[in-house]
Amino acid sequence: MKTKAVRLYGKNDLRLEEFELPAISEDEILAKVVCDSLCMSSYKALHEADVHKRVPRDIGRHPTIIGHEFAGEVVEVGARWQAHFSAGDKFSIQPALNYAQGPVGILSAPGYSYRYVGGDATYVIMPREVMEQGCLLRYAGRGYYPASLSEPLSCVIGAMHASYHTTPGSYVHSMEIADGGNMAILAGVGPMGLAAISYAIRRRDRKPRLLVVTDIDQTRLDRASMLYPPEEAAKNGIELRYVNTSGGDAVATLKALTGGKGYNDVFVFAPVAPVVEQADAILCYDGCLNFFAGPAKSDFKTLFNFYNVHYASTHVVGTSGGNTDDMKEALQMMSEGLDPAGLVTHVGGLNAVVDATLTLPQIPGGKKLIYTHIDMPLTPIADFAEKGKQNPVFAALAQLCEDNKGLWSVEAEEYLLANAGLLPTG
Repeated sequence: MKTKAVRLYGKNDLRLEEFELPAISEDEILAKVVCDSLCMSSYKALHEADVHKRVPRDIGRHPTIIGHEFAGEVVEVGARWQAHFSAGDKFSIQPALNYAQGPVGILSAPGYSYRYVGGDATYVIMPREVMEQGCLLRYAGRGYYPASLSEPLSCVIGAMHASYHTTPGSYVHSMEIADGGNMAILAGVGPMGLAAISYAIRRRDRKPRLLVVTDIDQTRLDRASMLYPPEEAAKNGIELRYVNTSGGDAVATLKALTGGKGYNDVFVFAPVAPVVEQADAILCYDGCLNFFAGPAKSDFKTLFNFYNVHYASTHVVGTSGGNTDDMKEALQMMSEGLDPAGLVTHVGGLNAVVDATLTLPQIPGGKKLIYTHIDMPLTPIADFAEKGKQNPVFAALAQLCEDNKGLWSVEAEEYLLANAGLLPTG
């Protein structure tokens, strides 16, 4: 079967190509990719290329397919897996295999390391290690884009599970956020911050009493408040506040919201030294700082109050990605109605991937959602109405999004896939 895919050949060298996939073996699965969400991690891999820890050294001769936040349908199942998967099964994938026998060893991952599997493709071959590690995950919910976004949601789920606290007089670490505590998400209205807000206010097993979300951009804060209003959080017993920290004494303002106590759990969603220092300053006794944001520079450093580490038991943890259990939790929540559409700000086709990935840090907004079987320029949802003056498909998509608070939806996805042939490709 032929596939069309975006492949990595070297530093800043991405190519959209069509080529023949080999026949699957008895321990492989042929799958159709429906959509992929572009990730900054792909941008980092593109700029590091064969020195990246997940990318093989021989990509100049054996290029790999990029994209690791994808969803689709099983097409054909090798004999070994026919008792476990069937043609037509909808799936998502946990890309972090932690499997010693992959192309680059334990760090091997679809979207970085493999010649025949990655999200920015029409058809792919799942290698045996994906199934052996339990990383091919069924999705029972509506549509496809929620399953594609289960990977980024799993990252914030993992971050909250990784926070920990202690009991005075005991050295045992109790994993998880403080139930009924104070939580702050700093620089928290970007795509991953929105995912964290969505997860935090919908959890039933454990939740903060107070959730404060900060940023220095009021427009972004207003959008987050529209997507996840305080009234919705209040239904789950959570007091949700959005705070602009661009002026005045932000630390004093944030601590005042807790009655001067401080925060049990603080998540940092931007690799900016003043934000990290602000997070440190608002921790309460036994407060946990989770440095979620991945810095681009390997020498990123900032100040940390070690007096409080010693006398107030403050501590720091960092997480990068979620594990398979976190993805299963994300998929389960989505199948029960959690809609990650608020993360999506742009939609495009496979033809848009090369340019978008090369310039990803310069493209504003949230997640860029790619439908791999269509040609479509990467288009902000906010521009659909204007483009609809010239094209009826964009006009219909604009109306569908308007009916959903200006957000992408399963209905918009279904309409796009059914009418993509009427779209411009450039």
